Amino acid sequence: MIKIDGSFGEGGGQILRTSLALSLVTGKAFCIKNIRAGRKKPGLMRQHLTAVDASAIIGQAEIKGNYVGSPEITFIPKRVVPGHYHFAIGTAGSCTLVLQSVLPALLIADKYSELTLEGGTHNPYAPPFDFLSDAFIPIINQMGPEVKAILECPGFYPAGGGKFKVLIKPANSLRRLEIIERGEIIKKVAYAKVSKLPVNIAHRELKIIQEKLSLDNSCLKSEEIKNSIGPGNILTVQLNCEYITEVFSGFGEKGVSAEEVAIKTAKMVFEYLTSNVSVGKYLADQLLIPMAISGGGKFSTLTPTLHTLTNAEIIKKFLNIDINIAQYGEKEFLVHIDNK
Repeated sequence: MIKIDGSFGEGGGQILRTSLALSLVTGKAFCIKNIRAGRKKPGLMRQHLTAVDASAIIGQAEIKGNYVGSPEITFIPKRVVPGHYHFAIGTAGSCTLVLQSVLPALLIADKYSELTLEGGTHNPYAPPFDFLSDAFIPIINQMGPEVKAILECPGFYPAGGGKFKVLIKPANSLRRLEIIERGEIIKKVAYAKVSKLPVNIAHRELKIIQEKLSLDNSCLKSEEIKNSIGPGNILTVQLNCEYITEVFSGFGEKGVSAEEVAIKTAKMVFEYLTSNVSVGKYLADQLLIPMAISGGGKFSTLTPTLHTLTNAEIIKKFLNIDINIAQYGEKEFLVHIDNK
């Protein structure tokens, strides 16, 4: 039984999700205490409980402590069963974070799976659907599986109500991948989307992005979303590079102007563009688990977040693997993952 302190490092939900994901992959049981001890409302929130229950169903696991507010769970997996599953959070909690817990095991399962997830798809505290579909999944597909994500209805925070499907044709194993260079930038596109808000918000965001990133009018796309149950706004900049696609997002919120959202998003893009790295800091966090499962890999990235450093330590509790993070420039780092 692997014992984990949920207050370690950044003390958030990623510790739980990584533990669930790798428990399913390895078949190793774990107990985690002090769940989300670093948050204002510690313990399992609805989206975390959904991740726990979804993992238990897919892994036919024995489980204790699966209730809202629980500070501790014990998870004993048996066998991963691929298939068709439907999981609904019931709040605006992030569907993409629930997916993190169950996707890795299904990538190397023995049969096809199809997941339907309901809840928040565009949440400022989690990777939005656009990041999942355009940045993360294309890399996963380079590793052997065939994964496709289909957005049926966006769900913005705080209303939620979103829905998407993930189709997973697994591989026998994940292929080792190295992404040291991003190569030439082929295309830059900015998307500003609003739901039940004035479309002028999107236009103002795109105007700032155009000025800050020197984009042509043809690279600016605004959209009024009609099928979302609540109001929301997301600004996304997508960089299609020779070897990788990166996605950077900003979210509108009360008390924050469209211009502020755009300036903050542009700063993230500019930081990436002025560095000599392939992977942005958020994608770096997401690549650790699949690369560790594959037995190794390399990528260059910006200064790792505490979230990433914590994730790396939890991974090493389940897998006999080294994760070396070495600085080679002012803000450039090389992440090297390899079997011991």
